[in-house]
Amino acid sequence: MKAFNVHSDPGVKEKFQGYPEKVKPRMETLRNLILETAFENERIDHVLETLKWGEPSYLVKKGTTIRIDWKDKYPDQLGMFFQCTSKIIPTVKKVYGNTFKYDGSRAILLDLEKEIPRVELKECVALALDYHLLKDKPLMGI
Repeated sequence: MKAFNVHSDPGVKEKFQGYPEKVKPRMETLRNLILETAFENERIDHVLETLKWGEPSYLVKKGTTIRIDWKDKYPDQLGMFFQCTSKIIPTVKKVYGNTFKYDGSRAILLDLEKEIPRVELKECVALALDYHLLKDKPLMGI
C-alpha cells in the first residue's frame, strides 16, 4: 500500500463543526471525494488541507487549489471552487455540460438536496489535482 499523508490545519475541523447539521454530511462527502481521488492518484502522496479565504482548501504538488464551502447567502447549495483563470471550469462545461450548475469560470455548484454526480465530480477533482500536468493538453486529457 502506498504512503499517503493528509496534513490538516486544525481550523478546517473547526470550520466543519460550524456548518449547520444538514450541511455537515454533505461537506464531509465533498472532502472525502477529494481525498479519495487524491489517494487513487499514483503520483500524489501528500495533501495539504487548510483554509483559504475561510474555506476548506486542498493542495497537492503539480495541482491547483480546490476549495469547498457552503454559505448562508446560498443555503441550498454547496460550491467546489477552482482558480478562475484555470481551464478547469471551461473544460468541464464542454465535457459535462448541464451535469453541473456553474458560477462563471470559478465554481461548480451542487444542490444540497440532490445526489452528487460522484463519477463526474471525481473527474473534475482529478483535473485539478493534476492541473499543471494537464493544462496544455486538449480538453485537459479527458
